Amino acid sequence: ALLKKYCSFLPVQVQFGNEKEWKDGKMVDTGKPKVINNTQPAWTRKPADLKDDDYTSFYHELYPMGEDPLFHIHLNVDYPFKLTGILYFPKIRNNFEIQKNKIQLYCNQVFVTDSVEGIVPDFLTLLHGVIDSPDIPLNVSRSYLQSDSNVKKISGHITKKVADRLADIFKKDRESFEKKWDDLKLFIEYGMITEEKFFEKVSKFALVKNTAGKYFTLEEYDKTIKENQTDKDKSLIHLYTTDPVAQHTYVAKASEKGYDVLVLDGQLDTHLINTLESKEPSSKFVRVDSDVIEKLIRKDESHASKLTQSQSDDLAQVFRSQVADTDKAHFHVRAESLDENDLPMVITQSEFMRRMKDMAQFGGGYSFYGEMPDSFDLVLNTNHKLVMDLAGDLDREHADELKKNSAGIDKTKVEIEFMEKEHSKKKPEEIPSVEKDDLERLRGELKQLEDKRKSLLEGFGNEHKSVRQLIDLAMLANNMLKGEALSAFVKRSISLL
Repeated sequence: ALLKKYCSFLPVQVQFGNEKEWKDGKMVDTGKPKVINNTQPAWTRKPADLKDDDYTSFYHELYPMGEDPLFHIHLNVDYPFKLTGILYFPKIRNNFEIQKNKIQLYCNQVFVTDSVEGIVPDFLTLLHGVIDSPDIPLNVSRSYLQSDSNVKKISGHITKKVADRLADIFKKDRESFEKKWDDLKLFIEYGMITEEKFFEKVSKFALVKNTAGKYFTLEEYDKTIKENQTDKDKSLIHLYTTDPVAQHTYVAKASEKGYDVLVLDGQLDTHLINTLESKEPSSKFVRVDSDVIEKLIRKDESHASKLTQSQSDDLAQVFRSQVADTDKAHFHVRAESLDENDLPMVITQSEFMRRMKDMAQFGGGYSFYGEMPDSFDLVLNTNHKLVMDLAGDLDREHADELKKNSAGIDKTKVEIEFMEKEHSKKKPEEIPSVEKDDLERLRGELKQLEDKRKSLLEGFGNEHKSVRQLIDLAMLANNMLKGEALSAFVKRSISLL
């Protein structure tokens, strides 16, 4: 193994033992010396003398168990530095088993290292292959390497060659480039995020894919959605999904509105969209389940609510009473006046918080968000018939109690506001104790009234199975209903049928 690692491509023959052959039912020594190295590896030959099969054969000489690479780059520079080598684009799977340290560094065919950080940009360490240069200083620290002028030139040259090669493939055979995109995507996105010059070059041909499976360059896609997906503030909204199957309900709703949805399911996509947004502040990326469709791309249109504000607030409290927070998830219920044909309830998750939690998986300055529980909004459609029916039931069963309670709350709030305003005109020591006691008494009475209302609404929610059923349907559509809750839902569904 040591000889293979350090002597495979030495420019002089290395003999180790003798060749053997099969004869008379056994392996016998031929007496001929066994040469264990290749003195003329592919990178030392002229590109004109090599065919695609030669490059593939050499790749398997380097990585016997590897799949065929997507394509290669042959490096051959004599001035202002000397550099030869072959870099291969491997098939990089969509996860961070990213195989770094596969590039082997040689000096005149003498193996030096397979750790090339500091010699090439970090994203290029995802490539495979060989770099051979006598102009890279050896036996020095990484920090020295990064400041060496020749190393900087070599690094810049390799970055340019890689970008130029990708651009050439895109221009000459876009169809082939699109077929290879899913295997190239992680590498290219990594470069776009970490190297400004690489971003400038590849952003012209980097691709995005929509839910219909069609590929676009970034510029092409912006032109495609500009007319329909520009909001009232002139921001261009890019809708996306990270899982077209799990988020199908939201994708379908966006499609009904005539919106196009991207598939951004890669491990670096969250980082990439942050980079893209920083380059163009008027462009925003929003996941389809981060809010109701009317608020994803805000237009001037709106739907009038068929319920009063008080009815909407009470129903929100009814539904909130039936949802329990956990260590891993917190829920908020809000009432929205949506289209009457929309679902009665949907679950959304804040784009900002979800994106921060996604980025926390990679460490850095976002680890704090990773420790926070997920936060979900349960959005109640006040214009849906089922929700309006519940509002009607609440009025018929508790109208007088709610009206009396509302009057008491409003009266007490007015008194508290008056006393607080008067107290603000005085210094704390100038306020009589009796007034302070009266204010605390009023605050206590307000809490009792609010608790009584909360208890009444919670009791209504407990008595009406349809409340929990609507919540569970929303949970089910979002793949969040499991275990005991799922069993209870099935049992309740049968009883309601």
